[in-house]
Amino acid sequence: MTTKAETSEGRYWHSAVSEITPDTVFVRGYKLDDLIGLSFTTSTFLLIKGRLPTPQEARVLDAVLTGVLDYGLEKAGTAAARYVVSANPSMQAGLATAVLAAGDHGLATENSARFITDTYAAYEAAGKPDMGAYAEKVVAESRAARLRIPGFGHPVFKGTDPRAQILRQIAVDAGLWGEAAQLYEAVHQAFTRLPGREEFPINDVGMLAAISVALGFTPQESTALAVMGTLPGVVAHISEEYASGRVGRVVPVEDVSYTVPRRDLTADLRAAGWTATQ
Repeated sequence: MTTKAETSEGRYWHSAVSEITPDTVFVRGYKLDDLIGLSFTTSTFLLIKGRLPTPQEARVLDAVLTGVLDYGLEKAGTAAARYVVSANPSMQAGLATAVLAAGDHGLATENSARFITDTYAAYEAAGKPDMGAYAEKVVAESRAARLRIPGFGHPVFKGTDPRAQILRQIAVDAGLWGEAAQLYEAVHQAFTRLPGREEFPINDVGMLAAISVALGFTPQESTALAVMGTLPGVVAHISEEYASGRVGRVVPVEDVSYTVPRRDLTADLRAAGWTATQ
């Protein structure tokens, strides 16, 4: 008997994510009809990981998705989204703008998650020595190479990021705070023993990364989850911008400093070798 996998060989696309048939839609092998009614978090885990989560995994992922519901007007993505929709009243344009603002200096957890996975892989390869001593070595090597350890520090919170600690406790209570996350904590403890770094907390981005890794998500997927979690807040800000009635929002002129020199074009063209006939 020829299997479906055998008949699909040589096809341009291969996907185990979903399939549309004349009768229904299958998602990871399950009828979408049957999945409707499950929580969005459970279905998100299923789609990305390819299996149903345990109740503990669903609870922890739910915490991840609500960990950064809104970044406020202080963050570039929110402000940019509101500026864009004031000129182009399109929900999707505003959402896309906010998503594109996620990066190395805000929201994107990928660098932190990659640091956690790479550091733990090296720790395993070294035979899992004393975790505290290994963490000290990681910090010393990062300092020597002038490399920033991602996920540490916050412009407002000192010592502890309360959001991060709540997220951590939920993961711990669910039994999903694995060795990779523990090593990241040990690195943080070693880092805060450096002069001037005593009050640097693990921030929300670092904690979201640690928990995403503990759940088995890739670094890239961890950023996707963080971005997904902020979208309800972005929608709220875009709707508020619509309701404000502002059209074509601009930066107030008193907040802009121009340093444009006044020049003589004719004299400068002549100095550059141009003639009247050129």
